[in-house]
Amino acid sequence: MTAGKQPLSALRDIPCLLCVLAALTGCDKGPATPPTLSWYVFDEPSGAFAQAARRCGEASEGRYDIELKPLPADADQQREQLVRRLAAGDDDIDLIGMDVIWTAEFARAGWILPWPEPLAEHARAGRIPSTVDSASDGGRLWAAPFTTNTQLLWYRTDRVPAPPRTWDEMIDQAERLSQSIGKGASIQAQGERYEGLMVFFVSLLASAGGAVLDADTEQPSLAPEPTRTALRILRRLANSPAADPALATAREDQTRLAFESGEASYMLNYTYVWPSANANAPEIAKHMGWARWPAVSPERPSRVTIGGINLGVGADSRHPELAFEAAACISGIDNQRIAATRGGLPPTLEALYDAPAVRDTFPFADLLRATLRDAVQRPRTPLYNDVSLAITRILHPLAEVDPERGPARLRAAVERALRSEGLL
Repeated sequence: MTAGKQPLSALRDIPCLLCVLAALTGCDKGPATPPTLSWYVFDEPSGAFAQAARRCGEASEGRYDIELKPLPADADQQREQLVRRLAAGDDDIDLIGMDVIWTAEFARAGWILPWPEPLAEHARAGRIPSTVDSASDGGRLWAAPFTTNTQLLWYRTDRVPAPPRTWDEMIDQAERLSQSIGKGASIQAQGERYEGLMVFFVSLLASAGGAVLDADTEQPSLAPEPTRTALRILRRLANSPAADPALATAREDQTRLAFESGEASYMLNYTYVWPSANANAPEIAKHMGWARWPAVSPERPSRVTIGGINLGVGADSRHPELAFEAAACISGIDNQRIAATRGGLPPTLEALYDAPAVRDTFPFADLLRATLRDAVQRPRTPLYNDVSLAITRILHPLAEVDPERGPARLRAAVERALRSEGLL
């Protein structure tokens, strides 16, 4: 079965599949004191993950409970904590809420288990294909796609009559707007030296037809023409009067706050900015439009970097069969709906984008789904962290990027990163 749109009814047969997997232990109520599975995941603030853990524990009919083990808010700190524990063979790690960029690293290090059939087939069914790709490595599924996300273009409808189609068009618009209204015309994007800058670059590079690594050899690609194009746009933005003066230190939340304050007319950011603006800046939200992330050229649609959380099972778990059951339950349709409507986390199941409650939460659901269908992965390598650090060192600050010399410098830096022997 391939990933794609499936009717909701096809996703409700998970209890039968779980009993097949649980045959090793018997599909019964289990011991009087059920094991407690530890789910290591970021500290989701709405309570949607806690609700999923509770619901799945209850649905197991006494076979297991699930305890959340919150990880730090920062993704790098999450990874560092998990890597140290997994490398030490920590058997307390049953379930892992994995950032999409960890799949290759964790799988090839032997820290997570591949998903067995028929659960792997079920975990692929009905998912947006790019989300399945984010959870796969070497032709195997290593995690269940749970939540996803990608960036959209957000703009002020009272200042911008029609959203720009390309980056050059957006910068041109913003520069003209700045002459008439001044500070409020800025373009908000992520320019600090951190993972958000890597996301920015990968999206531009893919939109220009390039890639950091060759998909087959996992060696540096960075073809000169698309790389120069991406670097040219980064440099033009950073040196434009349309750029925020704080671009070099801007992360997602700084850009959100600038937009909510009225200081910007354009913003590249994730979907959480919509409920935030409605709650914190309702006057701004009234004039908040959305569009596809700008293209590099009118002839080629943008391809934007995918994010999200997938559910892996720790290789040293004392209860792997139960952990797979729990992960399948947590990533099922009802819990994805709760994560979307309560937590604002977009689902990986295609069909949920047509569900009324999800469409109420994401009025841009069709645009988001279309963007995710075309989404691009960050470089698939167990040394991704080193590659990302190498690239962002060269790109920062954006105002000093050299489009002519940059491709060769980036290629050399990635080659050095791929020779690294350290995972941390």
